[in-house]
Amino acid sequence: MGNLVRGDILVTGRTITAVGESLGADDAVVIDAKDMIAIPGMVDSHRHAWEGQLRRINSNAETLEHYSNATHFSFAKHYRPQDMYVGTLLSALGAIDAGITTVIDNSHNSRTAAHSDAAVDALLDARIRALHASGAPVSGTWDRAHWPGNLERLQEKYFKDPANALVTLATMANIEPELWAEARRLGIPIVTEFFGEQMGAQLPELHAQGLLGPDNIFNHCTCLKDEGWEILRDAGVHINVCPRSDAHYGIEDGMFAWDAAVRHGLRPGFSVDNETSYSGDMFMEMRVAYYLERVLRVNARPPRTAGTKQDPLNSHRLLEAATLDGAACAGLQDKIGSLKPGKQADIVLFRTGDINLYPSNNAFGTVVHAAERSNIDTVMVGGRVLKRGGEMCGLDLTKLRAAVDESCEHLFSAAGYEPDVFGTSFPAHAPN
Repeated sequence: MGNLVRGDILVTGRTITAVGESLGADDAVVIDAKDMIAIPGMVDSHRHAWEGQLRRINSNAETLEHYSNATHFSFAKHYRPQDMYVGTLLSALGAIDAGITTVIDNSHNSRTAAHSDAAVDALLDARIRALHASGAPVSGTWDRAHWPGNLERLQEKYFKDPANALVTLATMANIEPELWAEARRLGIPIVTEFFGEQMGAQLPELHAQGLLGPDNIFNHCTCLKDEGWEILRDAGVHINVCPRSDAHYGIEDGMFAWDAAVRHGLRPGFSVDNETSYSGDMFMEMRVAYYLERVLRVNARPPRTAGTKQDPLNSHRLLEAATLDGAACAGLQDKIGSLKPGKQADIVLFRTGDINLYPSNNAFGTVVHAAERSNIDTVMVGGRVLKRGGEMCGLDLTKLRAAVDESCEHLFSAAGYEPDVFGTSFPAHAPN
């Protein structure tokens, strides 16, 4: 529809029913958004929400092994269902507070059916839009009898009517044809951590067998060769890239795969990945993406892949990646991702009169390069206002903090971890 300097957005129930200037609706509840910027809700295409209470415990991690040792091989093994609930709820509420209205929740610590239920309940209670990608744990003991039958059980219990639900079901799986077949039998998306240098050689055979399609969501996609990108494009696989985590953990070559993806005609979403090392907002993903791409271009390095040369990354394109392209990654491009009549009312309003944003001489530049969660006045998900006047609606912060504190105390004690608030190293828990 283009961009409006001034205008109104009419929401009826869950849906945007009109966008334009001087709209009238005599019986409407009015949110005065004068001097605010309205954008679609942002989409985090890949988040391990269950790790919420482990925020910044691993801020100095240098490798993916460090991340895994401080999560999967230590604390994860001691998660109770209530810890799954608390971590997921905290992550989801933090996302909403930062203007992220949709997450693909990579919930790969489903140790029992109760753990899975707790994670889904947390997403429902947070009232965020989400794909719950239930996944098997990486280490420790867990109820293998409930997997993969847990997927059908979850679908029957929570997701009988996905067309009208904010939370829908997916699965998180490695390249496992039998599990992929079960997901396809149930008609749910498949989320995979995909590292191109390690796993790219498997793509030709998977493609030849017809095992790749639009129901696949691949995370990371680092260091993938041209023929791999061509397969993903031709098969319609959805991808997301991770500006911060790929660099932070030195995943393969440490560079997120934006340039290679767009050279081959794909439009990746952005993902936060996790909060164990850094913040959970999309602003930093957009900014890190911009500066990493700018470094490559300023240094005039040759592209790492062939394909069509792309224009320099700009603020408008970054915001598209954080909204509409993220929606497409989740398979929700017809529901969310833009402010268009007929789509769901996932809307974020920024106060441009705040001291750090005024004057707002460029709307895209304001949101992408300057805005913070504190500048967000209103967040709406599916027509429901979840943040208003800069405050989360109906949130009992004292109760939430108490639950988080209890969970941390249990996990730290069970894992034998001694908290160190001034620590400069990462929790060193060796795999076992």
